[in-house]
Amino acid sequence: TSWSHDGRFILFQTTDPNTKEDLWIIPTVGDRKPFSFLQTPFNEMWGQFSPDGRWIAYVSDESGIPEVYVQSFPQLAIKRKISITGGGYPKWRQDGKEIFFTAPGRKLWSVEVRSDASTFEPGVPKPLFEAPTLGASPNFAGIDPNYDVSADGQRFFMMFLTGSPYESSEPITVVLNWTSLLKK
Repeated sequence: TSWSHDGRFILFQTTDPNTKEDLWIIPTVGDRKPFSFLQTPFNEMWGQFSPDGRWIAYVSDESGIPEVYVQSFPQLAIKRKISITGGGYPKWRQDGKEIFFTAPGRKLWSVEVRSDASTFEPGVPKPLFEAPTLGASPNFAGIDPNYDVSADGQRFFMMFLTGSPYESSEPITVVLNWTSLLKK
């Protein structure tokens, strides 16, 4: 679900019959042995490394509904809840001073954050706008992860569905044996 900005860690999500959705990490250097970041009786998913690699934003349903949390990394010393009425699909602004997330009602929210090596202080979450995007998740009541944020946090890229999900005005081209075309 995320790659640390220094390229040293890959964060991924896996399912376990006993612990549901969990977040694990694979180091890209050294022994490259995966290790558990969060493996609890609750669902933890959609993890995102902060730009400085010291924090991971993710979603958990430990409160009874999906909420956005931030946890320190690599030690699990500090944990803060970010969303207030449910949330999903967190994204960091490139400077690490703001987190965006989706919430019920297909709204995109923002929360400013202050952090350093030993502290993490979230501000008050603010709704930004409603985004009627493709495939809102009924379980997580937010727009799906088909969005991204510009480096300065001022623009958003979102995929929108027009018309019926079963219709398309554009043709779809499937190329078989495409590797043979590379040799030509």
